[in-house]
Amino acid sequence: MESRNNSIKNVALLGIVFNIILLTLKLIVGFASRSQAMIADGFNSAGDVFASLMTLIGNKISAQPYDKDHPYGHGKAEYIFSMIISFSLAVVSFNIIKSAIDSLSNKEVFLYTPWLVVVALFTIITKFCLFKYCNKVGHRYNSLLALANAEDHRNDVFVTLFTLMSIITGFFNLFIVDAIVGVLIGIWIGYTSFSIFSSAYYVLMDTTIDPAIKEELVAKIESIDGIDHVDTITSKPVGLTFLLIVKISVDGSQTIFKGHEIGNQVKHQLMDYDYVDDVIVHLNATQIHPQKNYIK
Repeated sequence: MESRNNSIKNVALLGIVFNIILLTLKLIVGFASRSQAMIADGFNSAGDVFASLMTLIGNKISAQPYDKDHPYGHGKAEYIFSMIISFSLAVVSFNIIKSAIDSLSNKEVFLYTPWLVVVALFTIITKFCLFKYCNKVGHRYNSLLALANAEDHRNDVFVTLFTLMSIITGFFNLFIVDAIVGVLIGIWIGYTSFSIFSSAYYVLMDTTIDPAIKEELVAKIESIDGIDHVDTITSKPVGLTFLLIVKISVDGSQTIFKGHEIGNQVKHQLMDYDYVDDVIVHLNATQIHPQKNYIK
């Protein structure tokens, strides 16, 4: 867990440092040349700074150990702060689209400068490297915060490619492309905002575990000697993992000791999965519960 927290912390710190650098370069060159696409890209980097800061704070809170008031830890903080990131991206998206549409309506043009190309290429290279690192951390530790940052960095690569396209077309006096690209960038950021919000929402609303995984767990349980079938499996997200409540049917004529032994085997088998935090096992008599009803 310490390695996980340190890796996510590095994701946040790298994001803050490089996004501040990119934010500064983009806005200086963007306002100097009046390029709406570059200005939009710059405000996108401002949103990235905020997102990285939220990642740092969210990771610090979620890394706190179990305590009396939080018996399953503070893992849901990761999803709360991911949702905050989605809100910030939505605001950035709205402002970028509004600014680009105003520019399009007023038929504003920008002043071409080679620095626009230099900043765009530097951004693409930097963001690609950050994406690869954050994506690796996110998948390795199943971290929504790290994956949200990775998705944001990946989107920025495409966003800046659009920016570069508008700069090149501006060189040939096709200035309308600049404003249109600004709108497209805003829409793209809005989509990213919705995607991150949805992922966090499903966890915070205690959405159950994936049905395919549940089927796998049922097969695992029913392979244990003494178990007739699984009655139900109910899952509840507890931060980054799940609490499982498992009801199984066994021969009702067995001793309590034997039933307890079977229950322990079920718990130990399921605790081997990284996404399982705890397992509560309830035994039913097969004579009373003859039907399977585990998809619940």
